Amino acid sequence: MDALHEAGIRFAALLQAGPSWLEQILIPLTSMADPKHLFTVYFPLCYSVDPAVGTALLWGALLAEWLNVVLKWLLFGERPFWWVQESGMAAREPLVLRQFPVSCETGPGSPSGHCMVTGAALWPLVAALSARSTSPVLRILPFAAYVLLLAAVGLSRVFVLAHFPHQVVTGTMAGAVLGWGLQGRTPSSPRAFACAALVLPLSALILRWVLSSAGLDIDCHPPVLVVGGLGDSPKFGAPKGSFHCCEGCSPGQPLCVPPRSIRLATRCCSNPAWLRPDTRPLASLWRDAGSALGLALAAAAPAPRLGPWQRLAGAGAALAALQGLHWLRQPQGPALRYGSSALRAAAGPWLVGSALPRLLAGLSRAPGAPHRE
Repeated sequence: MDALHEAGIRFAALLQAGPSWLEQILIPLTSMADPKHLFTVYFPLCYSVDPAVGTALLWGALLAEWLNVVLKWLLFGERPFWWVQESGMAAREPLVLRQFPVSCETGPGSPSGHCMVTGAALWPLVAALSARSTSPVLRILPFAAYVLLLAAVGLSRVFVLAHFPHQVVTGTMAGAVLGWGLQGRTPSSPRAFACAALVLPLSALILRWVLSSAGLDIDCHPPVLVVGGLGDSPKFGAPKGSFHCCEGCSPGQPLCVPPRSIRLATRCCSNPAWLRPDTRPLASLWRDAGSALGLALAAAAPAPRLGPWQRLAGAGAALAALQGLHWLRQPQGPALRYGSSALRAAAGPWLVGSALPRLLAGLSRAPGAPHRE
């Protein structure tokens, strides 16, 4: 794997040494392809045009993100921004590499979540556009754009040192296969979505417990009291005799060593403000569970059919509401933070698929309309 990693680092250095306009394109692209935008931006927009396609997009996104979490726990996968320092390659070779505010993700790296989740979620949209085209040439265009988009997203992930090339290739392939396999298999009953909201987190947490019990470093190690700071980095050090709790530990426990990916990200990120706790696997897991619950709530109270202008107003209101939920301040503590994330994720599909359309339908009714005795 070292040879593969070294080749990936050199490719990233080659990309970063390219023309300046490349950075101006790839940095915004990697931000736009963040899986969270599928839940807060692309889903409400797509749902306002075609509710069935919008539901399929969100269903594919949450299943792909859940599977991505499981695969990252099983495969782990290094990230370039920490591997190049930990391996000593940065000291051996005169590499010129830069980190960016989107580089310092705190979860394992394989496979790429940006590529996998985007590939699975956009498949129903691409398939719907292709099916509505009459010309064979026009039917190919959506899939051609799909391939080019995923290739560009993959390059952007390599450029910012978030992933190695083989991680974006495997993520892209897994996402496309999953999207194709889910085509036409989106459930519609509240019970199915509610079961998914329960089964997805439970199955992942059981796997997490099994792997942790087997000694794999995906969770906190057994609590230990350290005499000095932890590691050589002042970012991660602790005062002598201090106690600290990390993700998955209870208050009052002695110093708990965080998962390896968080230790590496903290030690190797060039700017501590760039560390992104929302990229931890558990954050994605609870977002998926909440989204499935929101789909169940929306399916239990289906919205009436709206006209074109009502759908447009609904899309704008949904975007504003979801962005407002996203910018709410996160509570402190892992349990409260993940619980809040799940509730906000559940509110999204319910607002988009039920509450806002019902509100718009009620407002559009003519007041004082005549009625029969």
